[in-house]
Amino acid sequence: MSRRLISTGSPFEKTAGYSRAVIDGDFAFVSGTTGYDYATMTMPADVTSQTRNCFKTIEAALKEGGFALADIVRATYYVTDAKDADAVFAICGENLGEIRPAATLLVVAQLLKSEMKIEIEVTAKRRTA
Repeated sequence: MSRRLISTGSPFEKTAGYSRAVIDGDFAFVSGTTGYDYATMTMPADVTSQTRNCFKTIEAALKEGGFALADIVRATYYVTDAKDADAVFAICGENLGEIRPAATLLVVAQLLKSEMKIEIEVTAKRRTA
């Protein structure tokens, strides 16, 4: 199987030279995804909505590549405020509670833009059974 690039159509992808996801064989590598609503190119103010948008974008990229959230084996969460962890974990649990991938949460000083409160990146492996 050849390498395939997945795009959300975000102008950031071309400008920064990256893909939303790269499909390589049975693996999908999804780039760090922030809470933008790519239909409107707006960013909600609250971390809960941003986290929901992250998962919406991640799920769409995985689906386009022939994967599902259930295929996620690794997740990394970057938050800008440790106080947001419980709100983030609640949304993660809604999306990944039964999947339970290996995961890491990091508290960082800032993401690229000040309105960004969370960024999520995942790796998925296609299930054979």
